[in-house]
Amino acid sequence: MKLQRSSALIGAIALGAIALAGCGSDDNSASSSADTSGSTATCEGKDKISAAGSSAQKNAMDAFTSVYIAVCNDKGKTVNVAYNPSGSGDGRTQFIASQIDFAGSDSAIKEEQAAAAKQRCAGNDAWNLPLVFGPVSLAYNIDGVDNLVLNGDTAAKIFNGTIKKWNDPAIAALNEGTTLPDKDIVVFFRSDSSGTTDNFQQYLTAASNGAWTGGAGSDFKGGIGQGAKGSAGVAQGVATTPGSITYVEKSFADQNKLNSAQINTGSGAVEVSTESASKAIANTPFKTPGSKDLALDLKSTYATTEPGAYPLILATYEIVCSKGYDEATTQAVQSFLTSAVNEGQQDLENLGYVPLPDSFKETVSASISSIGQ
Repeated sequence: MKLQRSSALIGAIALGAIALAGCGSDDNSASSSADTSGSTATCEGKDKISAAGSSAQKNAMDAFTSVYIAVCNDKGKTVNVAYNPSGSGDGRTQFIASQIDFAGSDSAIKEEQAAAAKQRCAGNDAWNLPLVFGPVSLAYNIDGVDNLVLNGDTAAKIFNGTIKKWNDPAIAALNEGTTLPDKDIVVFFRSDSSGTTDNFQQYLTAASNGAWTGGAGSDFKGGIGQGAKGSAGVAQGVATTPGSITYVEKSFADQNKLNSAQINTGSGAVEVSTESASKAIANTPFKTPGSKDLALDLKSTYATTEPGAYPLILATYEIVCSKGYDEATTQAVQSFLTSAVNEGQQDLENLGYVPLPDSFKETVSASISSIGQ
């Protein structure tokens, strides 16, 4: 996959609504200045779609919804998408229980949950469709330190409690010329079941040279720190706590005006940005090439040593039934996702995400078109 910067940016998309990342809402009627004239979304099916899950994609979902409302208004139809950013684990659970139409998840649905989702989908597979890419920031709050460099090894030891002070020799060695305080490190982690946690722990497993022994999973396994709910919760915790650090999507770090550590993969320190995350994502393979289920294999991405590539990224999936919806739900889900994968991507870079490349849009669009067939 070759990631490209989006050339067309929509204007302001109801940033006031986007900033409210703590709870879901049925009111997504904010206006959008996007050019919706070329949209291929049909706006057919039921008027209201329900979804829940990843808080990492909450800001993107607000943008998708604002654009979709504008698309359907142009076609003379009133629609809405109620998205609750309750965490990836909760989203998958609600999807399996048929409480929502689709789930947002920073981890692909798998194993026992995939089997349960198949039952929900009337004996058909659930598909993982990645619509949102984003870099994960190691966001910190250290008075007087605007530039901090970490690597996989030091990050793992911070988040498992092996490194306890900011002026630890291992951190100091990566930050020559920077005065680091003799201050305790306060770790914030996601208290809810989180795909961001799973991705972060996968990164630590791949990049820490054995320093991270807790493994991966949606629950934090570092054994230390303070828990906070959702991406907004950990970001706000760091913003109000000097000496603290967390893992959180760049969009939330930016919203809270937090500094983000550079990551040294062995080829120099790399700042978190759309460009550096795109470089890391560029060669990420699918787990099952040729399948309509588009789960990604990120292990090689997390372990990259390519110069200028920021390795700590995540892909957020929309988990849908390949078949098994009633006709009205099939049409509505297809229509919304069609808009999200096309005109919905236009302003994601402004929100701290990485827009889908054109070639990747084609692959995702093919899966969306196959829902219900």
